[in-house]
Amino acid sequence: MKTFFFSWIAILFCSAVFAQSVMVTGTVYDDTGQPLPGVNVLVTAESIGTTTDFNGSYTLEVPSNSILEFSYLGFETQAFTITSARTLDVTLSESSESLNEVVIIGYGKKTKKEITGAVSVVDDEVIEALKPTRIEQALQGQVAGVNITSTSGAPGAASNIRIRGISTNGDNRPLILVDGNVIEDLSVISPGDIESLTVLKDATAGIYGVRAANGVILITTKSGRRNQDLDFMLETFGGVQNTTRRLPALNATEYALLKNEAFANGGLALPFPNVAALGEGTDYQDEVFENAAIYNTNFSVRGGTDKSAYGFGLSYLDQDGIVGGDKSNFKRYTVRANYDYDLLENLKLKSGILYAYTDRSTLAETGLGSVLFNALNVAPTISVFDANGDFSLADGVGQSSITTLGNEIINPLAQIDNTFNENFVSRISANLGLNYEIIEGLNVEARIQANYADARGNSFAPEAFYGSGKVFNIDRNVYNEYENYFRDYTFDAFAAYATTFADKHNLNATLGMSVFQTTGKFTGFTGFDIPNNSYDAASLANATDIVDNFINGGNTFDARLLSYFARAQYDYDKKYLLSAVIRRDGSSKFGPENKFGYFPSASAGWVVSEESFLNESSTIDFLKLRVSAGIIGNDRIPDFRFVSLLNGEGAYVFDNTLQFGTASGAISNPEIKWEEQETFNVGLDARFFQSKLDLTLDYYVRTTRDLLISPTVSGILGTAAPGSSAPVVNGGDVRNKGLEVSVGWRDDVGDDISYSIRANAATLDNEVLRVDNQLGFEQGGAFGVGQAFPSRFQEGEAIGYFFGYQTDGIFQSQAEVDAHPSQLALGAEAQPGDLRFVDINQDGVIDDEDRTNIGDPIPTLQLGLNLQFNYKNWDFQSYFFASIGNDIVRNYERSIPLANVTNRNLNRWTGPGSTNEFPRVTTDATSNNVFSDFFVEDGSYLRANNIQIGYTFSDSLLSNSALDSLRVYASVNNAFTLTDYSGYDPSASDGNPIGGGIDYGFYPVPRTMILGLNFNF
Repeated sequence: MKTFFFSWIAILFCSAVFAQSVMVTGTVYDDTGQPLPGVNVLVTAESIGTTTDFNGSYTLEVPSNSILEFSYLGFETQAFTITSARTLDVTLSESSESLNEVVIIGYGKKTKKEITGAVSVVDDEVIEALKPTRIEQALQGQVAGVNITSTSGAPGAASNIRIRGISTNGDNRPLILVDGNVIEDLSVISPGDIESLTVLKDATAGIYGVRAANGVILITTKSGRRNQDLDFMLETFGGVQNTTRRLPALNATEYALLKNEAFANGGLALPFPNVAALGEGTDYQDEVFENAAIYNTNFSVRGGTDKSAYGFGLSYLDQDGIVGGDKSNFKRYTVRANYDYDLLENLKLKSGILYAYTDRSTLAETGLGSVLFNALNVAPTISVFDANGDFSLADGVGQSSITTLGNEIINPLAQIDNTFNENFVSRISANLGLNYEIIEGLNVEARIQANYADARGNSFAPEAFYGSGKVFNIDRNVYNEYENYFRDYTFDAFAAYATTFADKHNLNATLGMSVFQTTGKFTGFTGFDIPNNSYDAASLANATDIVDNFINGGNTFDARLLSYFARAQYDYDKKYLLSAVIRRDGSSKFGPENKFGYFPSASAGWVVSEESFLNESSTIDFLKLRVSAGIIGNDRIPDFRFVSLLNGEGAYVFDNTLQFGTASGAISNPEIKWEEQETFNVGLDARFFQSKLDLTLDYYVRTTRDLLISPTVSGILGTAAPGSSAPVVNGGDVRNKGLEVSVGWRDDVGDDISYSIRANAATLDNEVLRVDNQLGFEQGGAFGVGQAFPSRFQEGEAIGYFFGYQTDGIFQSQAEVDAHPSQLALGAEAQPGDLRFVDINQDGVIDDEDRTNIGDPIPTLQLGLNLQFNYKNWDFQSYFFASIGNDIVRNYERSIPLANVTNRNLNRWTGPGSTNEFPRVTTDATSNNVFSDFFVEDGSYLRANNIQIGYTFSDSLLSNSALDSLRVYASVNNAFTLTDYSGYDPSASDGNPIGGGIDYGFYPVPRTMILGLNFNF
């Protein structure tokens, strides 16, 4: 024992003599003098290190005469030789616009400097500033070529994400991965958990294969770093939402006067003989719109040891709707965790899990019969409540023989009161991966990602009477309940080898495979006669006559992919860059002859600034040219459409009794094959004037061949039968091309002031190159009631362009009517004051053959502008987005005699010379409501996505508290929108390639005013 003790003392003494340690302390700052948290402070060639805390401070015991290195993403690394104990304060300078920042590119990583494709990154600072409730909102205006349209402004409503335009008539959604997990529904992700968003826009997405045909969005959540002290962060905000616009509907007096005129012009008795007593009446928009609350809290923990890194987060969001309040509500609860651990020196574990639970209540949000549709169209002469305190019936308007508002317009407050829709989603997403380094430079990795979701909900429609003949009247209450299950997994296994030879030749090779399977099951039941006509008693157990909604099957799906891929990346001295990918994808959605496809892609780059003629330039800090091309497959169609399935519903007669059973479902097409996207991109990245100015340019052409579409077919084939539909065919080609520009300037003015300006612009030219059917076009969308399809997919035009009649002013006299081709084929002969349609084919009659292109919903130019200004502890930032050149169809007014209208109708034609823009009002049949450019408006707009001001408390004020940092701020999202469009929201669209851009009365995106605070401890 004594021998051991003295030996141990001797070892310590020798260690002290030959490797004396010294203590180093200090603070790390950025160029502006602000402390930098999370900086890696490491002793080179030793496993000794730490990270700076949230005040930028560090303390580390290091061997004497060692080299201490300070490194941080986006900043130049600095190193110092330590000979004795000392205080060492360090200032890190930003690198050339984070050129050394690592970007995920799919089965690997590259620095920004080495990337050869069109890749854009949105970091957590932008997400933090925007305070979006959904992740998609953080992309609008931030990434050139990415367009976001809202399907609705209701809480929890999804958005449409389009990367470089609409490329197919089918599913245009990009592939979205969160920490490697495929996520289809972004409502389950809290934006506060996001570290960065990476968007792959060109052929570089090909490494992800078939699901990446419409681009890829890679989401990385916040996690810790090796050797990071435990860090706690709390972000919380609360605020109020309201509508940015109310449409100028007529008040009761204006309404009565205009309807009297219309009835008089139609030769009918006046419905309102005593207009003076009506006053303002009821403004139903004021009644349905309200100020709605929103609350959000996000708590996270991060940290790491020398062998591990971990992150944990909790978040909660509660958002009421600006229409319907808690009847239009969205709640989200999320829990996430990430854990990375070095099991051995050459064996690393990476894992993550996300649990999300959402609770969403919904109203009828858009289209005929929606709450806003009724609020706009119901007569202002009807009060909300009648003399008995019950909701008034939307019936009995005026004193004419025509007193009905039509069979689909009802009291919107009664509609809200009788609406009970709830939807719940529980989702678990998990990933687990192992990486083993066999020898230096050779790694093998296997990882599995899995998702499970349980979506359930119910709806209840009580017995209700809204007025005579209303289609919404319910004589027998009905309760619906559903529960759907979704499962998928992805298994990836690949080997990656990286080597350098002859000092300057760098080679990376990747070889791997990927397996994907997704399955699901739908269940649903309908029951009637709930006791007491009460939602509180609504359940299947209390219902009678329960119907299984999937009694004939068709309630399961199973789709699979099997893929193999190889990639080679080469560069010479980080100056000449090459990358090539080949991927073989197999999909269960195609028949045996077409199941597999081969999809190659390649890219190249030249870092010109590394050449001798530029590397000493005082103006150009960085300049890279790049080009990419490739083919990516797409299989996003329903399952097993290459064979006939017995999943339809048939009606049969046995013993003179009608029986329901199984029948053939969708029409099959054994010849369907892969849709292919051919992509080409040439780009430039540059930095100037000590990286104060940065510039990115891209020009692309993306051609989609053999579009997978469901064409219009004859009804005699049985496609209208329950469970049936048209076949899927390869029906045409589409081309998108455009130019994208991103430019930024940032600078410091003295020690206290800094600012930055960033702008981006993207042009888009969309053209259908081929339509492979006998008609030469496909059609879709809806306008009015019973009219022809207003949108088309046709060669030589933009996909989904509007097809209707072109107007040429208003007939001012009978002589003009007589001199013009007859318009009787449109439903009624014209009279003075009616719209005059152009005889496109010059055949002397206005009919179907005179319809033409009258606009399209695709913007020709999109712009983003971000402004930031900092003064001492104050910060100001604003984000703007503009969409230019897109048209939108006004389709939210009902053309029946007593429906309310907006005040634009006050500018109607009243006699020769009164106006040449707005037709007369009348109860007579006219062609004025036939779909024409009269209903097509310029949908261009400029929106202030976010305006925010904040204050960060200084360290001296927090020195006696437990807080490491504290920031308070005030913010306005969707502060204002400048547009000539007369509807609620020019950014709204249902997202359909054919039929998008038609405004059926969209629930507008709300303005949100919030106060919040962020602090670390």
